[in-house]
Amino acid sequence: MTDTPRLPEGYEISTDPARIDAARVHRWLSTDAYWALGRSREKQDDAIEGSLNFGVHDTLSGEQVAYARVVTDQATFAWLCDVYVDPSVRGKGIGTALVACVREELRSYGVKRVMLATHDAHGVYAGLGFRPLERPDHWMLLALE
Repeated sequence: MTDTPRLPEGYEISTDPARIDAARVHRWLSTDAYWALGRSREKQDDAIEGSLNFGVHDTLSGEQVAYARVVTDQATFAWLCDVYVDPSVRGKGIGTALVACVREELRSYGVKRVMLATHDAHGVYAGLGFRPLERPDHWMLLALE
């Protein structure tokens, strides 16, 4: 894919861990994201600390308006997770631009596979080059719950 969606004017993406609003990310995910409902603040902070984090910020206020987290070795594999856009800015292309930025960052490391799981955003991710597993029978899951 060569066309990279851009953020709307007035927003910027940062991977600076100091700019992640951990309290806001926790509130978003633990109360409004079907995959993370009820996640504790301690668990979320641990996840942030052990991951590559992307924040989208309003350039005027500095307020964080979106988030994505990547679990990766930054060499061969990555798992994209916890993608969230604040409801007040949805529909502006911020989420698509955020995931495109993540894709390009991982490409710069030479990562060959990026996995994700989604219940309802297949079309969004397909537009950025994601596709269903060709051989799902080759994959397995160990659930430690």
